[in-house]
Amino acid sequence: MTTDLRERLKIPNDRLDAINALLLHPDMRVVDDFLAVVAKYGTPEEINEKAQAARQLDTLLQQVETVCPQYLPDLQWLMQARDDRLFISEADYRRRVLGDRADAMTFADDFAVTLEVSSLQYFPWLITAVRRAIENRTLLPGRFIRVRKMKEQEADGDLVAVAAAMQIIGASYVETLDTKGTDGSNIHLGGPATITGYFGGVGQPNTHALKWLDEFLYYYTHYGVQQVLNVNPGTVLLGYLLHRLGVDVEFKISVFMGNDNPYAALWTLLGAKLFSRDDGTSPLIGFNWSNSVNNESMEITAQFRQALGFEDVVRFEHHITETFKSIVRQPYNRRDELVQLADHVANISAKHEGGDPELDEQRPHPSDILDYFRDKSEVIAAGDWDHLAQNFQDKVDATNATAWALTEKGLSFVAARALHH
Repeated sequence: MTTDLRERLKIPNDRLDAINALLLHPDMRVVDDFLAVVAKYGTPEEINEKAQAARQLDTLLQQVETVCPQYLPDLQWLMQARDDRLFISEADYRRRVLGDRADAMTFADDFAVTLEVSSLQYFPWLITAVRRAIENRTLLPGRFIRVRKMKEQEADGDLVAVAAAMQIIGASYVETLDTKGTDGSNIHLGGPATITGYFGGVGQPNTHALKWLDEFLYYYTHYGVQQVLNVNPGTVLLGYLLHRLGVDVEFKISVFMGNDNPYAALWTLLGAKLFSRDDGTSPLIGFNWSNSVNNESMEITAQFRQALGFEDVVRFEHHITETFKSIVRQPYNRRDELVQLADHVANISAKHEGGDPELDEQRPHPSDILDYFRDKSEVIAAGDWDHLAQNFQDKVDATNATAWALTEKGLSFVAARALHH
């Protein structure tokens, strides 16, 4: 009986034919509007060439010298510190945790967990974290999430300075575009007083999906920004379509999408498979789970992620810590669950959005998700710059606590590759 029911789920080929007919129809507005935005930037090949040129380290450093020359000495020092091998190596870190036992152990490198921190709002915070890592013989994360306003950081130079720094230290990073749902795109929503409206209306209503696409292509071609955050099913589809055309963009799905069960994940990955390239790649490189997801849901999803050929393509991004205020009930710390999962589910990143809660709650200004949406000038005027910088360092320290816990169990981590591996 079960076999008979399973057979009913098979999708006939004519369903795929209907999808292709829609996509290839010469007068289909939903496709025409998408292609019109892309055409503003050239052919896919031209678009990629612009991005590759913009992403060159020398080009980025030249822009730093023009826009924010005060950051150039820090970047030059960072390159020298990397070349002088001032950072603790992965092997020495393991010896620090395990002593002589480390040399005889075999670590689960196939299941290495990427250390991730959110959010790296300002370039000077990164330099402070780098100096502390050298001094304390600790790790810099291998992945950074950024949620700062794009136009603001483009103007003051943080955008190019961070892009250069990520190349120097060998870390991946994600930007959050300004068309993210808190930009006034939904005229009926305001702040906390209308928060329930966001449950069904966050993202990019009406023409804002195309504005997101336009913004993505702007930063891709001007600064080589390849990975951005994605919060809406419509812009997820646009990302699939853009990559299918041949534009080498990538995105990660935000926790705000609310993917909290294997069926939500299956729907997303089916779309990724449908629009994947012939080489099996997809622009979906990060899948951020809801805070409520448990290990079993990730194990179930890992099974069909592998069956679809995406185990090495789509990273599970799982919150280990969260900001102390404005997003989850505290204390929130999923480190022990991660350690249980990390020996058999591959390609996970451990995202640290807050410090360890027992420390975070003691800070004069505990970490707060709402701080991501503040103007830099307002942060400084309010006297909160040092507080937010401390919050960021607490998050970096939390990634080190996770690396320590993984190492104790013979598990592996991915820190900033050019510094530690």
